[in-house]
Amino acid sequence: MSEEFGGDFITLTDEEGNEFELEYCSTIEYKGQVYMSFLTVTEGDEDTPDSDEEREDEGLVILKVVNVNGEDQLATLDSEEELAEVYDQVMEDLFAEDEE
Repeated sequence: MSEEFGGDFITLTDEEGNEFELEYCSTIEYKGQVYMSFLTVTEGDEDTPDSDEEREDEGLVILKVVNVNGEDQLATLDSEEELAEVYDQVMEDLFAEDEE
């Protein structure tokens, strides 16, 4: 995926109707399930947060791809254990890419 013109962004709506923007980071397959990771996007300059407070709000969001009525959708993970395992795998893959 080329980042020549910037990253890939998606806008999601949570269960309460709030919209938020995420920047695509990576896709992995782990234990037969596909997961996508995203970075949260802050207001203002997306590459360099203006304050420490904004940096604290940044984070990695991991969602799994589920098929609902023949359509792929993103869903939250089922447990803290699943999140921890997938997080470790995502970090391993990201650091492996940095080493190349």
